Amino acid sequence: MRTIRATGAALGVLIVLAACDAKPEAAPPSPSPSVAASSASPSPSVPDVPRGGDQTIRLDVGGQARTAQAHAPAGYKPGLPLVVAFHYYRSDVDTLRRMTRLDAKADQKGFIVVYPETIISGFNAMDCCGDYDDVGFVEALVAHMIEVWKVDPRRVYATGISNGADMTFRMAVEAPGLFAAIAPVSGGFTGFRAADPAFRPSAPVSVVTFIGGADRADVFNDGLAKWRARVQCSASGKGVYAKAITWTRTRCADGSEVVDYQIGGMAHRWPGGTDVGLGSPETKINAVDVMWDFFTAHPRK
Repeated sequence: MRTIRATGAALGVLIVLAACDAKPEAAPPSPSPSVAASSASPSPSVPDVPRGGDQTIRLDVGGQARTAQAHAPAGYKPGLPLVVAFHYYRSDVDTLRRMTRLDAKADQKGFIVVYPETIISGFNAMDCCGDYDDVGFVEALVAHMIEVWKVDPRRVYATGISNGADMTFRMAVEAPGLFAAIAPVSGGFTGFRAADPAFRPSAPVSVVTFIGGADRADVFNDGLAKWRARVQCSASGKGVYAKAITWTRTRCADGSEVVDYQIGGMAHRWPGGTDVGLGSPETKINAVDVMWDFFTAHPRK
């Protein structure tokens, strides 16, 4: 993991293909990974105070002011898990929150959610967007949450949709040990980065993904096959979740696990989300529920 130096107490921390906003989703039953603290040490100009509810986190990362929105359950206490959630291209944090209802899940299950905000409406992920150091920003943000909010470094996870889903894959490779597991929704291990055979995670990170049959399923499944090949995964189970929804699980040589949910007929959507943004309330699987079960089964070892 690279080191990020934050300077001073400054403000806190396109080419885009149509596919950037239209990707698939998938995920099955759950198993077990983990998370490590970053060496980054950003400086917030207006210190955030760990507590229940919502607040803005402001960081300076390499001279760039970055922000994120955090939500913690009313019963906040040190040692809670952390979920980092990335929105899709040309969207925003508010849409992602209302679409996924991750905040409500955090209140119910007792974890913290943090939503990184972009500079150009998209993250510098697998094949787009922009040239900002979003990897460094997320490393610094997680380091801040570990140091200040005292989240459990063994239980740090990431999710996102479309361009945000792609960002989870890039983070898994370029910030080894940061995330125990990721849950990309309607996104994939694609683009020029994935085309490089050397682009692979050097530390175990488990994956649960949701891919729609009416989305770019072939592209996303090809990318998932590359991921599995690079971490040497072998089939360990498959089954039916609901009508037109199947899952496949593979266990990998590094101890991680990859599970994909194939959702027939679903387009570039968030399954089980509200009727906001790319939400798909009619889909008979709730991505948030499934990914949380997967996350809890996969702390960093």
